[in-house]
Amino acid sequence: MDTTPMDTTPVARRTGPTRRRMLGAALALGAVAPLGLARTASAAPAPAPASSGTGSTARLTLPAPTGPFPVGMVPLHLRDESRLDPNARPGKFRELMATVWYPARAADADAYPLAPWMTDGALKALLDDVGFPLPLSLAPLTAGHHGAPVHRTGRPLPVVLYSHGAGGHRGEHTIGVQELASHGFAVVTVDHTHDGITEFPDGTVVTRDGVAPGLYPKDYAADLLFLLERVVDLANGRNPDVDGRALPTGLLGALDARNIGVSGWSKGGTAAALAMVADQRIRAGLTFDGRMESNPAITTDIDRPFMLMTANYTRAASPYVETFWGHLRGWRLEVQATGAVHPSYGDNMTLIPQAGRLLGMTEQQIQSQVGTIDPDRCVLIQQAYPLAFFDLHLRNRHCGNLLDGPSKAFPEVVYHP
Repeated sequence: MDTTPMDTTPVARRTGPTRRRMLGAALALGAVAPLGLARTASAAPAPAPASSGTGSTARLTLPAPTGPFPVGMVPLHLRDESRLDPNARPGKFRELMATVWYPARAADADAYPLAPWMTDGALKALLDDVGFPLPLSLAPLTAGHHGAPVHRTGRPLPVVLYSHGAGGHRGEHTIGVQELASHGFAVVTVDHTHDGITEFPDGTVVTRDGVAPGLYPKDYAADLLFLLERVVDLANGRNPDVDGRALPTGLLGALDARNIGVSGWSKGGTAAALAMVADQRIRAGLTFDGRMESNPAITTDIDRPFMLMTANYTRAASPYVETFWGHLRGWRLEVQATGAVHPSYGDNMTLIPQAGRLLGMTEQQIQSQVGTIDPDRCVLIQQAYPLAFFDLHLRNRHCGNLLDGPSKAFPEVVYHP
């Protein structure tokens, strides 16, 4: 839920009805909302609504991934002992929460519980921030089976790192993350501690409130580079969890440290580019409406594939994006979904329409938050294009012509050469 007006501004005051407030209000009001008001905007079947036994309730839902594999996930508690955290108490190393998403073994996946979109403590912090009570049972579930064994084929899994937007959390692009995992990728997401909402295993919840000096895209990028090293640990059979918690069967040795990509939304998209600049091991990068506004500006050439999925921050609209584009020396592509706006990317596209209906908002009011693009179509776009990109550049699979030019399957998507 990126609310920062510029990537170079780490913290911003929030005014007016924010996307976070809409979702918080919907979760709070869902306990008394008629079931019919919570129609999912998903493009695929979703979990059935929950009931508390005290009347009709409606759980917000996420669309199911389309790949052939069920999805597994496991959280990791990580500590970077090479960096002190300026936002924590003096002398404290930077600590992060991450999640590994992966294809799960079909025969066993259903025996493991579906993971929530956010942990209870993090969700409560979100709801406290917007001033609403806590109906945890109404929060969406993911398709990820917590701790399920990894589906192993004899080949290691290509890896995509993911960086969230300012003020967000590692679950805010779960639709796209679990889509990649269902098609055989490992995706590692991270909370950028002190610039979002995160909960640690001991129950400590950290938000961005009152943070100084705050986090910039370069700080996000440093988190991503640390995360890359933890991928190397997992690939080499080492458990990086600082608490030593058991990992899912088959995860150690399952990741391919030679095939790593990176993606991110907004500030996280800028961080993805900075991480590519800093480390040649990252073979491909994708940004969801990244502002590419960094201090200093990104003026280092990148010779590996990079894709821009834009909305507000196109090359035509942003000199920072145009400058960045001029330094892409390898394969490059910009696509723009007609009718999309900055928050159209990610789980917003499904959750905000559901939240808006719970709150009795008109379609026009909902569109003011997520754009005029049809939510179902936008979800399909976010599932198809990143998959095609990482399939091509991490697995050398050219699946159709989706990246070659305008597609009849997606007439909403404009290609900017």
